[in-house]
Amino acid sequence: MTLAGRPVESDVSPGAWVAEELQGQAWATLASLAPRSFEAYARVFHPAVRYDGDDDVDVSWAEVAAHNGTVAHPRMQWVAVTGAWEYAWDEDNQPPVWDRAPDEGHLPTSVAARLASVLGRHTATPQDCWFGIWHGFGHILADAPMLAVPQRSFWLIRGPVELAATNMADEPSEQSVSVWWPADRRWFVVTDVDLMSTYVGGSIEGIAGLLAADDLETAPALPDDPVGYDVDPVNPVPRR
Repeated sequence: MTLAGRPVESDVSPGAWVAEELQGQAWATLASLAPRSFEAYARVFHPAVRYDGDDDVDVSWAEVAAHNGTVAHPRMQWVAVTGAWEYAWDEDNQPPVWDRAPDEGHLPTSVAARLASVLGRHTATPQDCWFGIWHGFGHILADAPMLAVPQRSFWLIRGPVELAATNMADEPSEQSVSVWWPADRRWFVVTDVDLMSTYVGGSIEGIAGLLAADDLETAPALPDDPVGYDVDPVNPVPRR
């Protein structure tokens, strides 16, 4: 069985360290998604999209916040920034600022490529990385052992860091990997199925490089940060 042309691994024990570190962590915090043993953490915001003819233009959360008179900050949440829950699932939009909400549970290919470019410089094993795909995606099926972590299970494949920018689903569907890390465990990336952001744990130098990247919208994060849609501590969260 293959995913994205890579064999699905039958031995998931190289991911046991992830399961061990996530065990017992408070759910809906960063520590329940990414091991808390790293020196530093960052949040990568999935961009909204504006349609410009045949082109899709990335729109930052900061730009959307400015349009709505809300505050851009590291723990901002989309519904609080935009002011309405219908903006979270493309039931409505705010043209001409943005036409499509940030992807939930999917790191766009272009953003994944930029992220992989930065992280590839902060591991000694960029050609040997592990990638996990959440088993609940209905358009992705595999008959193989899975890495089980609290409330999630993943099929694993292996390859170079650039594989993070590969579509795991059959066209025209799009789906990124859910978790990825290098063999030397210098960093860890998670795109949870329920979130519009991706989180990264790594070294101080690696996270600093990520936060300094001009082509990514990022913010520092902490293991105990809550990660739900209704936990913006600055902007009012609208009623459902």
